[in-house]
Amino acid sequence: MTDCGTQWEDVYRSKDEAEVSWFEKRPEISLDLIAQSGIAPDVALIDIGAGASRLTDCLLEQGFRDLTALDLSQAALTATRDRLPEDAPVTWIAGDVLRWTPEKRYALWHDRAAFHFLTDPADQAAYRDKLIEALVEGGYAVIGTFAPDGPDKCSGQVIEKYDTDKLMALLGPEFRLIDSRRHTHVTPGGTEQRFFYALVQNRPVGSP
Repeated sequence: MTDCGTQWEDVYRSKDEAEVSWFEKRPEISLDLIAQSGIAPDVALIDIGAGASRLTDCLLEQGFRDLTALDLSQAALTATRDRLPEDAPVTWIAGDVLRWTPEKRYALWHDRAAFHFLTDPADQAAYRDKLIEALVEGGYAVIGTFAPDGPDKCSGQVIEKYDTDKLMALLGPEFRLIDSRRHTHVTPGGTEQRFFYALVQNRPVGSP
């Protein structure tokens, strides 16, 4: 993961945010699924693999007041922080999600960028355990990955592709599916990429 972190640092130091293939001027699918969860703007929300995404900007515009952005690249987080007011209620964490220890629990976990880079089953299981550790009881997760007919690689790295059945099998019975969607993302260069998104909930104790 150290080499991977160095790669992303190089990417964000050498390219403008709108030059990377995953750039979205407004992350509509993520925002729609977060809204569907019904969480209030005063709860804690974390964005895993936040990069220089505009999601943080949009959530602040919606009144969210307890945001955390985690990414391997300090340069990416700095780019986002520099766009925002100095007093923006955001905690910035440069690090590897698999080695990070949550200092609090979150009502919603968002990840459009990190999970599908984990191709080792041990890393995938560790990610699931970290997700459970970080969420409040009954908390939600929005996870976006490449779809089965999406690209095989991103930035030269092999990725793992998902659909509903595959994701839910990995997450296990601790989670229930709320919604899943396919999405065609058009890169700044005009290439179409197929994505899969899911909104899931950590089952409250005693729920069926």
